Amino acid sequence: MKTLSIFTTLLLANVAAPAHAALAVFACEPEWSALALELGGELVTAESATTAQQDPHYIQARPSLIAKVRKADLVVCTGADLEVGWLPLLLRQAGNAAVQPGQPGYMTASDYVELLDKPSSVDRSQGDVHPYGNPHIQADPRNIGKVAAALAERLAALDPSNAATYRSRHQEFDARWQAALDRWTAAIAPLKGRQVVTHHKGWVYLENWTGLVEVGNLEPKPGLPASAAHLADLLEQLKTQQVAVIIRSVYEDGKASEWLAGRTSIPYVVLPHTVGSVPGTDDLVGLFDVMVNTLLEPRQ
Repeated sequence: MKTLSIFTTLLLANVAAPAHAALAVFACEPEWSALALELGGELVTAESATTAQQDPHYIQARPSLIAKVRKADLVVCTGADLEVGWLPLLLRQAGNAAVQPGQPGYMTASDYVELLDKPSSVDRSQGDVHPYGNPHIQADPRNIGKVAAALAERLAALDPSNAATYRSRHQEFDARWQAALDRWTAAIAPLKGRQVVTHHKGWVYLENWTGLVEVGNLEPKPGLPASAAHLADLLEQLKTQQVAVIIRSVYEDGKASEWLAGRTSIPYVVLPHTVGSVPGTDDLVGLFDVMVNTLLEPRQ
């Protein structure tokens, strides 16, 4: 009886214990870790190298990040050289052969969307220009849907015993996403043709989706801080244009947008660029809910 009792206790403990995640996902940006959790649920763990308050162009390849890459089954990044300043070092130092470029454990989201703003030539005088095209693909919800389909298949390939679950979760996510996309697309219809000024050229995919027209940037060249001379020229330029709003991200210095707004009466907004960047953006749907609502109701 004692032996039976011990066996029963162990059996119940094993039944009650939560299943260990099958895959460890290391994402370069919060949007991809959020997407991995949507598609994998309890079958995955997912962490982001960057926080929602950081510029993904510039982070330190810290030992803690190297350790996470070393243990990862899948590395998911935007690509298109967005992480060129730090990701290669992480991959090299981690020494994880399974997640190196060209391996099934390495995935770049930009491979599954059409890249915009591809330069005809690149040199240092142009500023921080990406040779493969603009990498800020996450600002168009249609791109999120395309990456979701590819990521679900990648998870299924890496963990074939749970492939049916990943595909089922993707079908459920895709249905919710398409319904939300229809709602957002209807809401943004009044934005088509409105002119905007952005801090950095990080919103071209949002503009492509919404029909907003970018007529200027606070940065004189991509990646260079706003200068007094450039802002003065931009102020003069805007006297002949009907700009609806000035847009910046949470990690960008607000002084330039506030200066320009104060001298033109053009409202400025801080748009969420990723999951968790502002209140209400705890998941991907919340990200675009807040983004759309912020554009529709700019403040001075």
